[in-house]
Amino acid sequence: MLAIITGDIVNSGLYPAGDWMPRLKEVLNRAGNQPKTWDIYRGDEFQLKTTKDRALELALQLKSTLKTIRDLDVRIAIGLGDESFAGNKITESNGSAYRNSGRLFAELKSGRQSLAIRSPWADKDQTMNLMLRMALSFMDEWSTVSAETVAWNLLHPESSQQEMASHFSIRQSAVSQRLKRARTDLVLELLEFYRTFYKE
Repeated sequence: MLAIITGDIVNSGLYPAGDWMPRLKEVLNRAGNQPKTWDIYRGDEFQLKTTKDRALELALQLKSTLKTIRDLDVRIAIGLGDESFAGNKITESNGSAYRNSGRLFAELKSGRQSLAIRSPWADKDQTMNLMLRMALSFMDEWSTVSAETVAWNLLHPESSQQEMASHFSIRQSAVSQRLKRARTDLVLELLEFYRTFYKE
């Protein structure tokens, strides 16, 4: 069982690609190598192969990283399943994970939700997608500062508030406020729930 993330940059036309492309590639490069593990195509669409357990975390890293730029966001479909053919490029590979991700992504483009999941278990997806919709009610509204806070937190899960304060050159009390405003505790609880919920 693996995960395929298919996504695009929402409002990419507001900025030159040079403003957001390095941030997108920074997250993708941490997940593996281009073009076997990930690739960018049609300008602002991307696909990424990862493990089932890491899929939502990477999706939220992408979202928080891109939302550090005002008015940018990502639309992401996570497909869980298998890989029946592994090509030299991710865009040439195939399997149920790819189909689940691609079809769900097409549906997201015509709807309002910016993040959803499709797996072989429809009943689980119903629960998880409801939780994602509720989480998106605040994640879609992250300010650039809140997004920056969450992105840093996801990359440095073991770090203390003091380390975070040093990184951003702010007081520890300000870090605490930032974490609360971004609802970081709920983001981390959602990730933990996801990891246990889709255990086979």
